[in-house]
Amino acid sequence: MIPGGLLPNTSLANALVIAAATGFIWLGSGWLEESAEGLAARYGLPAVVQGSVIVAVGSSFPELASVIFAALAGVFDMGVGAVVGSAIFNVLVIPALSSLASDGDLESSRTVVYKEAQFYMIAVSALIITFAMAVIYVPVTDGPDLVGRITRPLATIPLLLYGLYLFIQWQDVGDHEAGPAPDGVPVRREWGRLVAGLLVILLAVEQLVGAVESLGHTFGVPEFLAGITVVAAATSLPDTLVSIRSARDDRGATSLGNVLGSNTFDLLVVIPVGVLLVGSVPIDFAIAVPMLGILTLATVLLFGTLRTDLSLTRIESYSLLIAYLLFVAWIVAETADLTHVLKGV
Repeated sequence: MIPGGLLPNTSLANALVIAAATGFIWLGSGWLEESAEGLAARYGLPAVVQGSVIVAVGSSFPELASVIFAALAGVFDMGVGAVVGSAIFNVLVIPALSSLASDGDLESSRTVVYKEAQFYMIAVSALIITFAMAVIYVPVTDGPDLVGRITRPLATIPLLLYGLYLFIQWQDVGDHEAGPAPDGVPVRREWGRLVAGLLVILLAVEQLVGAVESLGHTFGVPEFLAGITVVAAATSLPDTLVSIRSARDDRGATSLGNVLGSNTFDLLVVIPVGVLLVGSVPIDFAIAVPMLGILTLATVLLFGTLRTDLSLTRIESYSLLIAYLLFVAWIVAETADLTHVLKGV
C-alpha cells in the first residue's frame, strides 16, 4: 500500500516504502524508549515494570490500533495465526537479537523468569480456555468442525486476567524501593515525546505492513505463510528495536520485560478489544491450538535458557534463532501441503 497514491504500486516502490518505514520506526522507538526511561526514573518504577507495561503497551500500540480500525470498518478478521506468529517471533528472535547486539550476555533476573515468563504462560493457557469455551458453548453449526464464536462475555475472560497482571505490577511498584527521583526531568516533554513516538510508530507500521503484503501478492506468497511469518515479523519491528536499544544500554530486564509484556498485552487485550467492538468473531480451534502449542514450546525454551545463570548467552541465542527457522520451515511445509498438522490451511 503506497501512501496516498504518491508512488506507483510496484515492487521497487514498495521496497522504498519498507526502507523508509523502517527508518521512522527506528526513530519512533528511540523516542518511546528514551521517554519511558525518563518517566520510569521520575516515578520510581522498577525496570521490569517499565519494560513490561509502559514500553510493552507502547510498542504494541500499532497492533491494537489496527485491530480497532478494522473492527470499526466492519472487516475485522481474527487472524489468530498472525497474532501467534508474531508472539513466536517475539519469544524466539527478539531476545536472541538483543543478546547478540549487547556487549556480553543478556542479563535476566528472577523477577523476569519467575513472574513475567510464568504469567505469560498463564496468559497462553487462558486464551486456549477461551477458545475452547467458544467451540463448546457457541459452535458454528454451518461451518467446519471445531469452529466456534468468541462473544463479548467470553472476551472479558482474558481482559480480566490482564487486569490481574496490572494489579500485580502495581503491587510490585509499591514494594520497590526506588532511589531519589532525578532532578530536572521535564515530565511534560517526556510525555509529549512518548505520544509522538507512538504516533510515528503507528503510521510507519501501517505503511510497512501494507507494503509487505503488496510484495507478498506480487511474488505469489500464500496469504497464510505471509501473515504468520513476514507480516508477523513486520508488526514486531517496534518491539525488536526497543528491546535491542535496551540491551545495548545494559538494561536486560527492560529488554526482556518488553518482549513478554508485549506478548501478554497482545494475547489478553488486543484480541478481546476487537471482539468487544465487533460483537463476535469465529475461531478455528483446529488451527489455533497447534499454533498456541508451538508458542508454549517456544516460551518454555526461552524460560529454560533464561534460567541458566539468569542470562542469555550467545550459544543460547543461536539456538533460539535455529528454533525459529525450524518453525518457519514447518509453516512452509504446511503451506506446501507436505505436512498436515494444521487442518484447513
